Amino acid sequence: MARRGYDEVVLLTGFPSFRARRMCEELLKAPRTFVHAVVHPKLADDARLALDALPPGERTRVEVLEGDAAALDLGLSGVELRRVCAHVDTIHHMAQITYLGAERATAEQVNVGATREIVEVARVCPELRCLAVHSTALVSGDRAGLVLEDELDRRQGFRNVVEETLARAEKLARFAMGQLPVCVLRPTIMVGDSTTGEVDRFDGPYFLILLLLTSPPDLPLPLPVRSETPLQLVPVDYVVRAAAAIARDRRAPGRTFHIGDPAPLSARRVFDLVAAAGGHRAAAGFIPANITKAILRTPGIDRFARSPRSFLDTLTTPVTYSMANTRELLADSTIRCPPLESYIDRLIAYVEERLRERRTRETREEEVWDPLL
Repeated sequence: MARRGYDEVVLLTGFPSFRARRMCEELLKAPRTFVHAVVHPKLADDARLALDALPPGERTRVEVLEGDAAALDLGLSGVELRRVCAHVDTIHHMAQITYLGAERATAEQVNVGATREIVEVARVCPELRCLAVHSTALVSGDRAGLVLEDELDRRQGFRNVVEETLARAEKLARFAMGQLPVCVLRPTIMVGDSTTGEVDRFDGPYFLILLLLTSPPDLPLPLPVRSETPLQLVPVDYVVRAAAAIARDRRAPGRTFHIGDPAPLSARRVFDLVAAAGGHRAAAGFIPANITKAILRTPGIDRFARSPRSFLDTLTTPVTYSMANTRELLADSTIRCPPLESYIDRLIAYVEERLRERRTRETREEEVWDPLL
């Protein structure tokens, strides 16, 4: 792949995960951008399907490289690695485990190991302008109050292995800032596309949506947390637009960026919006978090409730995130986070459609339908 003819040559890890696929689509909107996508062999078929869905003019500007982001040299041959690195000027490192019920060994291998490898690969990219390491605002762990973008280690506790391992990965990236043009991107809790509602899986905040949509419509449900807790939601389309713009900005290296809604709604307001969009009623009170967690430990529920319990731990932490760096770099652009009120109906409609499809799908007699999986 020759660099001639392109303004930007990107190395992308994590493809074809939902977030990395959306990142690829966003990058390709620039007609003079070429993307090298590292794809695990087990996901080669999924990657081909993702590429087939692209317009022909964009599909030809993506090269799939079978490898492993957590392996030495990304699992690429020496010849292949040198060929790609000779022309890459931007890296978006998005290979990560975000499922809150993930096993520790897997989270460590991917989140920490892959970040270590991408830093080493970045060292042999002579044209590199930016290594964008995608992290999460949840590396703040159990901290309450205001979290600044340049803060990481503040003796916080971590509520799950995802937070812990992504924080360790971010330490590696920050340590490399002295030698490489590294920036760290920290989205808050991501939800689906603000236009289509599309999302890859129903976990995290979708617990609240599923709780309402799978309950009788005339049954008023109390909120499972205190109502004043801010709920830090951000749509995936805004995240990838902001990430692409930040990584292209010469002011980005050496800095960290929180990407989220600058005016997050309270949990009560979100719960009311979800209830209204789904035709349900929300009760005025709330269930204390310790009682909610006890309910979720009931035999038969525990099998599918690991993600909701982890999300409740996140939801009960009253935290806000400074977005000063992000505001600065996006100030002269048209990129703005849409308010949740403007797209909540689309999120609900997407979930309802998937639930209808699941209910009408023929299943084997021994299968148990579970909307959380």
